[in-house]
Order: sequence, then C-alpha cells, then structure tokens
Amino acid sequence: MYVTVLSTGGTIASTGGDDGASPTKQGSDLVSAVPELADYVDIDVDQVAQIPSFEMDTATLESIGDRVRELDGDASVDAVVITHGTDTIEETAYYLDVAIRPATPVFLTGAQRRPDEYSPDGLSNLLTAFRAAGAFDTHGHGGVFVAFNEAVHAARRVTKTHTSKLETFRSVGTGPVATVDRNGVAIHRTPRSESTHLPATSLAAAVYTVTSASGVTGELLEAAVERDADGLVVEGTGLGNTTKALGTAVRDAIGEGVPVVITSRCLEGRTAPVYGGVGGGERLREYGAIFAGDLPAQKARIKLTLALAAFDDEAAIRRVFAN
Repeated sequence: MYVTVLSTGGTIASTGGDDGASPTKQGSDLVSAVPELADYVDIDVDQVAQIPSFEMDTATLESIGDRVRELDGDASVDAVVITHGTDTIEETAYYLDVAIRPATPVFLTGAQRRPDEYSPDGLSNLLTAFRAAGAFDTHGHGGVFVAFNEAVHAARRVTKTHTSKLETFRSVGTGPVATVDRNGVAIHRTPRSESTHLPATSLAAAVYTVTSASGVTGELLEAAVERDADGLVVEGTGLGNTTKALGTAVRDAIGEGVPVVITSRCLEGRTAPVYGGVGGGERLREYGAIFAGDLPAQKARIKLTLALAAFDDEAAIRRVFAN
C-alpha cells in the first residue's frame, strides 16, 4: 500500500515557546515517530504548509486542493493522509469533498494536545488515519474524511464541538462512518461524499459571514455590501431568523444583487422559513434568501464561494443549496 502524507502544521506538529505554541515539526518527523507504519505501508511525505490552521488562507487551501487532485490522478497512490490543525480541519475537508471529490480516500487528522504536552494524541490519531486508509482502500471507499480519536467522520457532517477535549469531533445527526479499535476498522455504513460537486476550485470570491444575536444591527452586512461582497452568509438563530435590523440589511443586499445564504447557530436541525416579521425566516425567503438546510455557516461559506466561481446566475447558485 502506498500513502502520501501532506503535512500542513497544526497542533500535531507544534511545540510550546516563549511566544506561544507554533508548528515546529515537519511531516517527516511525525511519520518517523510511528515506526510501525513502515512495516505495512510505503510512505511519501510532502510538506505543503507549516501553519496553525486558524491561519489557513485561500491560497494555501487551493494549493492543498491542487495537490490532492494530482494525487487522485496517480494510480500508484492508494490513500492520502493530511496532517492539519483542528480549528479549520472540517473546512479543508469539506472544500476537498465539494471541489475535488477524490476517488482516492483522503483522511485529515491532527491533535488536540501538542507532542510536548502530557498524553499527546497526535500519533494515535495519525495511526488511526493510516489504519482507516488501509480498510477504506481495501473496500474501495473514496472520499474525504476526518480521522480522530479512533473514529472516522465524513467531511460533510463532521464538526469540532469542544475547544480542548480529545473527543471534540462529532458527525452531527449521523455519527461516524467508522471506528477503529484493537480488532481493526469497523465500517458502519457506506461512506458518501457531499451530494453536490462543484466544477470549481477557486476561492477568490469575497464572501462574508455575519451572525445574528440579540440586538445585532445590520451595519456589518451593509459594510460588506459597500466593500463589493460577492456573497453573504448569515448565521441566524433557531430555524434561520435574524433581528429586524439585520433582516432589513438582508433584504437590501439581495436587492443589490448579492446572494445571501441563511444558516443556523444551532448545532443540530435544519433551517426552515416559518416565522414572519422583518427578520423571520418566512420574510427572508420572500426577500430571496437561500436557506442552507443543516449546513453550518463555515461550510456554507465555502459552498457559496465555490458556487460563485462555478456559476454566474442566481438560479444555479440556489440549486446548489437545494441538495
């Protein structure tokens, strides 16, 4: 079996210092720290970036996508493992799932504790990713996944739910697609990718996110429109509602031709246009807002950005979020 590791930094590669923790270890250091991997897999390591994932920018994300596309087209590569910081790992996974949709299984993994902390989890997570890679390759399962804390999650569903606990990643509403233990990898259901594949990889469109909460005004949304925003994501409350002032700003933005996607702050459940009032979901629907279902704001932003790169008409962008 042949696996390529793309190393990007993150906590799994970080050590502490006077100026705070930062990535200091190379991908080759991480792989060499798990010598048993060499007993059953051939490994190539590519250092794509060396950053904490909260500093992930569009250029780096696109470069990761380019590299995954190249590897997906290489028949000699059986799987790809990406070491990544946990803060934005789900966004990178979702981007790869929607923009690249690799037939080769791709596993992102990282750590909640640095290698120089007590009971670090990075090497265990790395081993989980490799063990899952072997099982998924054997069964012919492609797609993009997050392998963490002895569980494997589909990119579409996974989200970070705790700032520091090792069991931070959950697949909201579905559970993991596989688990890993001493007996091997148990695949619980056929892994599936996001239903929408967008024929674009560019993240150049300017898409801003605004969150509704008690007393939030429309000023940030208005400022984004003034800065020539290409699209907007509004993280609403409940079923997808906003304050009156923010609802007015949504109406005006759509009137200016800027697509607005509505998500919810809630961890579970779907958005639905039910309530009236200036910022109620039903009124937002009447204005022309697009509802994102159960897609969280951070993933809806990626989807809208890719949709803006792929299509130039509002109807096509709306269909993207109907899936």
